[in-house]
Amino acid sequence: MEPQAIKKAVDDISAEKDPTLKSMKLASLCSALWRERGVELVVVGGSAIEFLTDGAYASADLDMCHSTHATLPVRERQEIMGQLGAEGGPRNWQVAGMYLDLLGPVESFALTPFRRLQGPYGPVAIMKAEDLLVERVLVSVYPGPNPTARDCARKLAGVALGGALDMNWNEVRRVAERPEYKNLPDCIALVREVADELKIKSPLDSD
Repeated sequence: MEPQAIKKAVDDISAEKDPTLKSMKLASLCSALWRERGVELVVVGGSAIEFLTDGAYASADLDMCHSTHATLPVRERQEIMGQLGAEGGPRNWQVAGMYLDLLGPVESFALTPFRRLQGPYGPVAIMKAEDLLVERVLVSVYPGPNPTARDCARKLAGVALGGALDMNWNEVRRVAERPEYKNLPDCIALVREVADELKIKSPLDSD
C-alpha cells in the first residue's frame, strides 16, 4: 500500500465509532501490510470471537498471530507500525485508538479451515471456531473459575447453536479430547447448558 493510502486508512479507523467494525478495519489493514511481505496473519482469541458473533462478545483489543512459518523481524514490524502512527512495540502497540497484540505462531488443532471475512483493505483470516470454543471453555475452568471466559464461550456456543455460525461439533469433540486440552466433559456441560436454554438438543450429547 502506498503511504497516502495507509494514512487514509488509519484516519478512517481512528474515526470509526463502532468497536467491532473498528477492530475489523485494523485487522484488515494489518493483514494487508503483512501479506505484502509474505506473512499471513490470523485474528485469534476474544477478538476472533467478537467477529464470529457479530459483536455479541466485545473484546477490548485486537489479538493476531501468524499462520505462516515466516514472520517479520522486529525492525520491520516497527517500521510498518510506524507508518500507522503506532506507539509501543515490538509485539504490543497502541494504534488508531486501539491496542494491537501481535503474538507468535497460531496454535490450532481443528482440521477445519480458517474463516475468511472481507475487510475494507483486504481479507481477514479468523481463528477456527472449534479451537476457540474448546480453548475458552478450558480458560473458563483452569486454573480457576473465569466468568469472563465462560461468558465468551457461552456466546460463541449460542451463536453456533442458533445456526448463525457453522460449527463442526465432531471437531469440537476431537479437539477437546486431545492431550493439549483434555476438557471434553466441560465442553459437553457448557454446550448442553446453552442448548437447554434454547430448548434444543445439544450436538455434543450422545444419542
